[in-house]
Amino acid sequence: MIYAVVGGWLVLGALVVVAWRRIGQDQRWRVGVLLLVLAFSLLHQLLFATVTEDAYVSFRYAQNIADGNGPVFNTGDRSETYANFLWLVVIALPRGAFGAEVPTSAVVLSGVAALGCVLVAYFLANRIAALALPEGVEPRRAVGVAAALLTAGANGLAVYGLSGTELPMFALLVLCVAYALVARRPLVAGVLVASAVMTRPEGLALAVVGAGWLVFAAARGRHTWWAPAGFVLGALVFLVPWTAWRLTYYDHFTPEVVLPLGPDWPYLGGFALAHLGFLVPAVVVAGLVAARGRAVEARSALWLLLALAVVHTGFVVFFEEDPGLSWRLLVPVPPLLAVAAVAGSGVLTPMPRPRAASRAVPAATAALTGVAVTVSVLSPEVLERVEAWHTQGAQLAEVGDWLAHYLPRGSVVSAGAPGLLASRAGSQVLVVGLDAERSTLAVPGRSGYAQRQDCADDLPAWYRVATFHRTGTPFWISVYPRAEDASRLVDDLDRAPDFHYVSCP
Repeated sequence: MIYAVVGGWLVLGALVVVAWRRIGQDQRWRVGVLLLVLAFSLLHQLLFATVTEDAYVSFRYAQNIADGNGPVFNTGDRSETYANFLWLVVIALPRGAFGAEVPTSAVVLSGVAALGCVLVAYFLANRIAALALPEGVEPRRAVGVAAALLTAGANGLAVYGLSGTELPMFALLVLCVAYALVARRPLVAGVLVASAVMTRPEGLALAVVGAGWLVFAAARGRHTWWAPAGFVLGALVFLVPWTAWRLTYYDHFTPEVVLPLGPDWPYLGGFALAHLGFLVPAVVVAGLVAARGRAVEARSALWLLLALAVVHTGFVVFFEEDPGLSWRLLVPVPPLLAVAAVAGSGVLTPMPRPRAASRAVPAATAALTGVAVTVSVLSPEVLERVEAWHTQGAQLAEVGDWLAHYLPRGSVVSAGAPGLLASRAGSQVLVVGLDAERSTLAVPGRSGYAQRQDCADDLPAWYRVATFHRTGTPFWISVYPRAEDASRLVDDLDRAPDFHYVSCP
């Protein structure tokens, strides 16, 4: 699959550079190349194609919604351990309507949302570039193809494209909000912002930037004051009843969260280093656009994209912790920067240029997409970590099957990866998070098997450590039964042919 992705980039990059003029002039060429970009995006997603632990938690909630039990992880327990309500509803709909499997529906829908990001990047870049053109001048729609190609190369979007998580849909909503604002549809933008807030907490940052941008535009006379008012009203139409429902169903206004102790600068540094191909051109374009005083509306649209990227990043770095793969919570940022950089080139050079200059945009886009693909393939934080999680997920699935078959029915398992274990345990055992004090057994690890026996007993005093060797492998797993039931539970688990209990020295 690596060779397919790299080969796809080489062919597509060469085609965009060679046929750039035809792409701009002929709609059939444009549609054909855009379809190839979508195919490349799908290939890039298939390179990873791994369902993450967060997705399994969502599957559990969505399954209960579709089955009529409400948005709960365990039937009868109204605890809100999710932050993606709208995504839960979306992936529950196919099961409720057609009986489709929730995991399959979620993976397909997240992949479709990632492809939707590529399409919206195309339309948004063209829309912004057209704002810089004098009246009557034909827009250069090839700019949109370049933005779509660079977005397809964004490795965060590719990692989570077929993950079954809400992140591609959230990125799509971010781009759609930007398009609605640029297209002067503030009411539609408000509705989309409400959808984004119900999909991810970072939607709050999107709402603040959108409202601030409209207020600033109204103060400068580019919008009426009805624009920010319509934006807020469009958002409140959905956010007010959703909040009222949460108050009555979960009996609290906001979910219980633990804020990080401080900003995670290493996290931000790693993201910036891996995404220089998006950051550098966006910063360069921002500097050049700021130095030029024409095309006010187009420049305002570019500042909107850059503000969305900066504020979203700040929200994540200062207020959230991200234990996921490949800078999970920053997935929308590279597509925003891609559109800003490519559309900015159209704003800086709105009129046709000589042949050499006209090839600069496609050549730079092809090269930067290649940098992004290289990061996908070679960075230890991207493909290597995804492959490691895929292996760990398979191991945790085996652990889940083991517990479901050999623990007494009705046992309560406190787990570090509750989503995946619950997906395998079914109704045989009850799986909860690590904060449960009355669980029958604790499995705190999130990374599958260990390479050696680990007898560390660092859980509360009511647990005991029990280590099991995975038969026929060098792997070990440590579980923590309750002290008063430890002997019985260890005997039950030791009956499995694939796991052999070995007492700690």
